[in-house]
Amino acid sequence: MFKTEALSADLQKKLTRLEEVLGALGSVAVGFSGGVDSTFLLSAAVRTLGDRVLAVTAVNPLIPERELREARAFCEANGIRQMFCKTEPLKIEACRRNAPDRCYHCKRQIFSEILRLAAENGFAYVAEGSNLDDLGDYRPGLRAIRELSVRSPLREAGLTKKEIRELSKALGLGTWNKPSCACLASRFAYGEEISEEKLERIGQAEEILIRLGFRAERVRLHGSLARIEVPAEDIPLLAAGPTRRAVHEAFRKLGFQFVTLDLGGFCSGSMNATLPGN
Repeated sequence: MFKTEALSADLQKKLTRLEEVLGALGSVAVGFSGGVDSTFLLSAAVRTLGDRVLAVTAVNPLIPERELREARAFCEANGIRQMFCKTEPLKIEACRRNAPDRCYHCKRQIFSEILRLAAENGFAYVAEGSNLDDLGDYRPGLRAIRELSVRSPLREAGLTKKEIRELSKALGLGTWNKPSCACLASRFAYGEEISEEKLERIGQAEEILIRLGFRAERVRLHGSLARIEVPAEDIPLLAAGPTRRAVHEAFRKLGFQFVTLDLGGFCSGSMNATLPGN
C-alpha cells in the first residue's frame, strides 16, 4: 500500500509529475539494475502502465553477481516481465583501459542493446533511473543517455536521491535504504587496465566484507594495493583485531599484496578525485 498521506505537498507534486511522464510514454522498457533508483522507477512504471512495462537487466563482468540475483528476485516476486542483455564492455578499448570516459562507452553499449530489445518487443520508449543529484557529479554515462534519446523520468520529475528513498519507503520497497552500488569498474584507478580476473578478485573481496556485516563498502584497486572504504562509524569495527586480521589474511589469499583501510570512510565515486580539476 502506497502511504502517500505522509508525503509533503512538494513530494506529492513530484510523484504526480512522475506518473504523468510515465503515463505519456504508453509503454516502456526500463533499464533495471536492482538499485534504489531503478527499482523505484520500475515500480512506478508498473503502477502507472501495468503490463506495458519490460525490465531489461544488463549482464557483463562489471556488474556484481549479487546485484543480478537481487534484480531477478525482485521481478519474479512482483510478476514483472524481465529480459537480460549480455554486453561486452571489455572489448571496448576505452573501457578496458579505464579511460576517464569509460562509463560513456559502457552505457552506450548497454542502452543500444536495450533499445534494440525494446523495439523488437514492441515497447515505445526506453527509460533509465538517474536522478537529479546525478547532474552534480562526474557522470559521462549521461552523455550516452542523451545521445540515444533514452528517457530519464526521475530527473524529469525533479526527484533527488533522498526523495526517491522516501518514496520507496512509502511504497514498501525493501531497497529504500539499500546502499548505492556502482559497477565494479568504479573500483579501479583511472588508467589501470581492467580485466575479468581483477574484477572477480574485487567482487570476492567485497563479498567478504558483506559477509562480515558491512553493508556499505568498496574495495578500490591501486595496482597490488586494496584500499577498503566503509562508513566512518564502521572503521573501528573493521580495524578491531580479529576482524582486521581476518580481512587481511583473506585479501592476501586473493592476491592483494597490500591491504589498507581508508580513514576518510566510504565515499561514492571517490576515484573521481584523481581526475584533473578535482
